[in-house]
Amino acid sequence: MAFEASIDHFKGVLKGGGVRPTMFAVSLSFPTGVVTGSGISADGDRRVTFLAEGAQLPPSSIGEIAVPFRGRQLKVAGDREFANWTVTIINDDSFLIKNAMEKWSEKIQNHNFALGATLLEDYFSDGYVRQLDRDATVLRTYAFRGVWPMNVGEISLSFGDQDTYEKYDVEFCVQYWTGTNSEEPIEAQNTEGQAPDTSQFGVINS
Repeated sequence: MAFEASIDHFKGVLKGGGVRPTMFAVSLSFPTGVVTGSGISADGDRRVTFLAEGAQLPPSSIGEIAVPFRGRQLKVAGDREFANWTVTIINDDSFLIKNAMEKWSEKIQNHNFALGATLLEDYFSDGYVRQLDRDATVLRTYAFRGVWPMNVGEISLSFGDQDTYEKYDVEFCVQYWTGTNSEEPIEAQNTEGQAPDTSQFGVINS
């Protein structure tokens, strides 16, 4: 079989010139208890979209079960696993997002005594990352469901840190994610909170 090896053949396949890792937008919904008294809106005043410097598109991981048979192993599918999601945020002089993240974390469990939220809805929320084309068209949207901050990272300070700015990582625990080739994410539940129609929910478009 002859391979098509010219640069024109390659150009015909890579029509858009490749997706750029710098073209993305992160958004985050803050729980009601975090919004109250923190000075930040439920959508983070859109600050997260501008100040989220880094994130990831999620991996799709399934474990394996090795079933032994006469000196060999049959590897069958195990359980699906959802990795944590880390967002890198630029710190601005309002400290608005940093304060909100710290309040969210303390709502889960207080700093000076082991009490905290008793309802999942009090600290579960949703996060989104949208991959953009070079003209800002949304190519794909990932929705991370039931997220909460398990680690609000440190900000290092030093007299020797010049020509730079402050930033920190927030690592979120994720229940599951959905992906779609549109701006609007697939919803996890219908308005009645019933189990979704599995014929539509969770289908990842190619």
